Amino acid sequence: MDLSNLTPQAVLNPALRIIRHHEVAARLGLSESKLFALVNEGSFPKPFRIVPSGRATGWLASDVDAWILARRETATDRSDSC
Repeated sequence: MDLSNLTPQAVLNPALRIIRHHEVAARLGLSESKLFALVNEGSFPKPFRIVPSGRATGWLASDVDAWILARRETATDRSDSC
């Protein structure tokens, strides 16, 4: 893992790292359009503006990780009930 472009705070607490839509889509194994479709239907958390007056948006890595773990639990619960 290349940490050269991270701030010291992000290295100490990687959960505070902001990730952009292309990285989120790659983590989930989805296209960017599918990611935004999930956001629009309320199935995935909405991104936040990185700079209040700017256009760039992102997610906290910890929020994405929590969503992935919740999906895993949901999938596990469904397979147990079959």
